[in-house]
Amino acid sequence: MAYQKTKRSQVRRVAKRGHYDEATVHTIFDDAFVAQVVFQIDGQPFQIPMLYAREDNTLYLHGSPKSRLYQQLASGIQCCIGVTHVDGLVIARSAFHHSANYRSVVAYGSCRPIEDSSEKLRIFEFFTNAIVPGRWDECRPMTEKEATVTGILAFTIEEASAKIRTGGPVDDAEDYGLPIWAGVIPIQKKLSQAIVDENAQQEYPLPESVKKLLS
Repeated sequence: MAYQKTKRSQVRRVAKRGHYDEATVHTIFDDAFVAQVVFQIDGQPFQIPMLYAREDNTLYLHGSPKSRLYQQLASGIQCCIGVTHVDGLVIARSAFHHSANYRSVVAYGSCRPIEDSSEKLRIFEFFTNAIVPGRWDECRPMTEKEATVTGILAFTIEEASAKIRTGGPVDDAEDYGLPIWAGVIPIQKKLSQAIVDENAQQEYPLPESVKKLLS
């Protein structure tokens, strides 16, 4: 399955790097958990970084129902959500041809608020476990007040395109013989050792969810 190319989603600059299949788009989303949410109010653009979790063709966002961001998105206005992974610095023989290897995705659509309390609770659990698998069952149960003061928005991916660059530098033919080093410096995302909460009243072993995340 693939998302349809449209005027707003089609990759135009270096079009061969564009990808529209659901598998590629979803994988790029799944490899991150912070996205840039972009929308406009009365001609003023806004860009807000937000945690998210993907389920099928839906991205779940959460926030205060009283916030301007939440209220605007809940009204159903069009917005876009983007994620970028930088996988390496591409070092060329000329400054002009320096670049980066990356995987990026931009999705277009609109949000709807999740009103049903049982569905909200299911999504809270899904959201938590999407970021730290297994963590929900290790936490105390969510209170009714917490569920009330936190809103869930479901963003439906209507259109989306991914753009990916891989490989080494592409220099001018006459520059390959120059005595200048060129190549790629990979960038890797890595989790560090867990740091215990300084306000903990006693010492506890690492939970299984954290152990698995760090393994």
